[in-house]
Amino acid sequence: MDQQNRAGSKFGGGGVASQSATNADRRERLRKLALESIDLDKDPYFFKNHVGAFECRLCLTVHQNDGSYLAHTQGRKHQTNLARRAARDAQMGRRKEEGDGLMSGANAVQVRRNVIKIGRPGYKITKTREPVTRQQGLLFQLQYPELAPNTMPRIRFMSAYEQKVEDPPDKSYQYLLVAAEPYETCAFKLQAREVDRNPERHWTWYDGDSKEFWVQVTFKTEREERYSGVPGLAPAASRGLR
Repeated sequence: MDQQNRAGSKFGGGGVASQSATNADRRERLRKLALESIDLDKDPYFFKNHVGAFECRLCLTVHQNDGSYLAHTQGRKHQTNLARRAARDAQMGRRKEEGDGLMSGANAVQVRRNVIKIGRPGYKITKTREPVTRQQGLLFQLQYPELAPNTMPRIRFMSAYEQKVEDPPDKSYQYLLVAAEPYETCAFKLQAREVDRNPERHWTWYDGDSKEFWVQVTFKTEREERYSGVPGLAPAASRGLR
């Protein structure tokens, strides 16, 4: 640090540095030290926001330049948070190895993964009818060519009052949701009729070779919907199949 031309000093001699000059020199030394050991391109906590400032995602601090950020990484706050994060990751790693799926306290909060969606899958819908019971149904075929080998699509039925897209909700319809990351979730709008849960009429199947997912949905007849909960009044067709 240049100590010349300071108040109370002789020409060519070193003067007393002010507090601001000392802090500036300390930050510069820390920046040079950090540049020798830190590559900002590989720092997972380094982030440049939309206004050109630099943020530390670990400590939630904002810095005007990279030098300020590098000096921050050598400070006590950042080093303490790094030690805490390493200890927590080690603890989570041990729990994962032990197969302990039960968590309590702060660890019970599920972290939502940020998955980049690659678009909607292609699909085909075919109307079906059972030859014996004359039940109406739908056969869904969805193509997932980029699906990971160990990923299985999932389905869920949603009522009109659960969704937030159509307002006001129409109780005459329900929705069939099919989810498979990284594809967007597909929602098919169906009539609000009771689905026959018989494994022969309601099933799902995923072909890992062709990356195609099949969903068969069969609705109950009006008689079945009316008398399904009444003992002794099961439909004649259902009794004949037993």
